[in-house]
Amino acid sequence: MPSTSLDSAPQSPLRLPPFRFYWGARVLTTIAYQIQTVAIGWQVYALTHSTLDLGLVGLAQFLPRILLVLATGHVADHYDRRRVAGLCQLIEGIASALLALASLDGWITTPLIFSIAAVMGAARSFEAPALQSLTPNLVPESWLPRALALSSSAAQTAIIIGPALGGLIYVAGADYTYASSALAFLLAGLLVTLIRMERKVPQKTPISVQSLVAGIAFIRQRPVILGAISLDLFAVLLGGATALLPVYAHDILSTGPWGLGLLRSSPAIGALLMSVWLARYPIEKNLGRIMFLAVAIFGLMTIVFAVSTSFPLSLLVLGIMGAADMISVVIRSSLIQLRTPDAMRGRVNAVNSVFIGTSNQLGEFESGVTASWFGTVPAVLLGGIGTLAVVVLWIRLFPPLYKVRNLSE
Repeated sequence: MPSTSLDSAPQSPLRLPPFRFYWGARVLTTIAYQIQTVAIGWQVYALTHSTLDLGLVGLAQFLPRILLVLATGHVADHYDRRRVAGLCQLIEGIASALLALASLDGWITTPLIFSIAAVMGAARSFEAPALQSLTPNLVPESWLPRALALSSSAAQTAIIIGPALGGLIYVAGADYTYASSALAFLLAGLLVTLIRMERKVPQKTPISVQSLVAGIAFIRQRPVILGAISLDLFAVLLGGATALLPVYAHDILSTGPWGLGLLRSSPAIGALLMSVWLARYPIEKNLGRIMFLAVAIFGLMTIVFAVSTSFPLSLLVLGIMGAADMISVVIRSSLIQLRTPDAMRGRVNAVNSVFIGTSNQLGEFESGVTASWFGTVPAVLLGGIGTLAVVVLWIRLFPPLYKVRNLSE
């Protein structure tokens, strides 16, 4: 970690070369994944014209994350995290290159795509906790909130740019799209190898049940961390209206595909703007209360979006939802990173990444089920009300989290 003599300096963490390499790698690997996701979606649907097959692609990528969660955290804690992340990005690059070659030569098939999607899911399940656990080793402790905000801005920028870039490249062909994704993955891996930091890699120990479940046990014993992770899980699970945006665009807001694209981009744009703000002006006081307030705003805006019939208002509300979610993400990430010993960060971040992925996936599923039962607007409305109820309940269940004032406690 860089010397703490920098703590009083007001400059951005991007002035530190290790963090610059990390930030660049985060942008490139996320853009590569977004490009590949666009290509796989278009190609699978072009081959099969089956929405079920589109769902199976997501399942193929999601299942490895669940099945490997305990092993991925163990690896991130007992091996050089830079090498773990770099190796995963190399595998992802090779997988994309294989899809490019198969598309170019005409032997691409849906079983091949599903298989490579599963390999990608496995690689990313190891890459995520390794990358997330690197951040505290790259900047002074007091800079961590700014660093996490900048890291989040990298991801949000890539989420905005990646799909559009993938769609443009796909005009030239699926092979070009996959090749571009492969190049971005390999460049990300190169940047990770350039990171220089001071961290003594713990002695490698055999995998045991105790070591594998240590992250879960650690979280269960700490109300602040457990409360922060579970608050996000249930808030997103109940408040996720993303899956229903096509219905809102077509049936309620009376707009076309371009409007759906803007609706999908609005939360990411709001999150990006907020992450840039937090990188410049980090939240330093009353962290617990502000996090609960941000989640409450997310729930309230979900309710407003549910009943809105105005396209501009809906865009604005989704942007506010993304900004509120980003406040919660940065505070939660800061609490988890600083209250977890470095030797445990990989396992804790592995569990956290599964919680985040589960909430997003199951949140869309929950929205779809409740919409089929009650209708689109009532489903989103109930989700927003449920999010507000979770906020009230979690304040009572996890008072230490609500009372957190600053990161130095």
